[in-house]
Amino acid sequence: MELGVQGLNSITRFDATSRLARLAEDLGYGSWWAHDHVVLPTGEGAQLDARTPIVDPLVHLAHVAAVTSRIALGTAVIILPQRNPLVLAKQAASLDALSGGRFVLGVGAGWLAAEMTAVGATFTDRGSRTDEYLDAMASLWDAPAPEFHGRHVDFAGVDAHPRPTGLRVVVGGRSAGAYRRAVSRGHGFYGNGTPDDIAGDLAGLRRAAGEVERPGRLGELEITAMPLEPVDAGAVDRYRQLGVHRLVLRPQAFDDPDGLARYLERNATLADATPAGRVR
Repeated sequence: MELGVQGLNSITRFDATSRLARLAEDLGYGSWWAHDHVVLPTGEGAQLDARTPIVDPLVHLAHVAAVTSRIALGTAVIILPQRNPLVLAKQAASLDALSGGRFVLGVGAGWLAAEMTAVGATFTDRGSRTDEYLDAMASLWDAPAPEFHGRHVDFAGVDAHPRPTGLRVVVGGRSAGAYRRAVSRGHGFYGNGTPDDIAGDLAGLRRAAGEVERPGRLGELEITAMPLEPVDAGAVDRYRQLGVHRLVLRPQAFDDPDGLARYLERNATLADATPAGRVR
């Protein structure tokens, strides 16, 4: 089981990013993940602190790519329906090229209505947009003559290079639609929570596999799990027994670079980390 780390695009000391990324790679972490919010709502009832520093994940990962050479770089997850799919396809292919094929595009349909409204995206059709955007992006990446005609995206007679060479797509979410999306369009699934939560996700994915076709080009569905709380060796073994391919750890605090370095060192062998940066 590979070990990854999530959320360090929210560290308050941005100058520590390079040091921590190189340390994670040297310690054998296989992947480094960045989360995504463009804006956060303020005022009474806000579910997240709008003052949290969240560096744009693609900008952050381009920086990390420049100071590392092996560790896989992923978004967990880009809120896809609030981004232009052709622009994102170009950004993803560019990051894949610059990182030497290390980029993993994690996407989700989103859950924060206020954020989507603020950036001009509609909330009610976010699921259909996510599916269509993924299909449109795949055409731009893979088709000899890219073309797509859908409800939300329509293009023909255009092309975009560089084409990605190692880019993989993982899908996050905890809904029937997200499970079908992962099976039909993703190389992998990204879930969070306890082993029981992930067991529920796996059951949902099995149901989805009976409802939608999985293209052979996607291969085996890779399962990534991110615990929301600290884990011990027993919990890690439960994730392993479920068949989780990648365990992604999320620190609880991001305002102490030295403390984050100690966190990485303390947990480096927790899940039998592999330095290759690929799921076994």
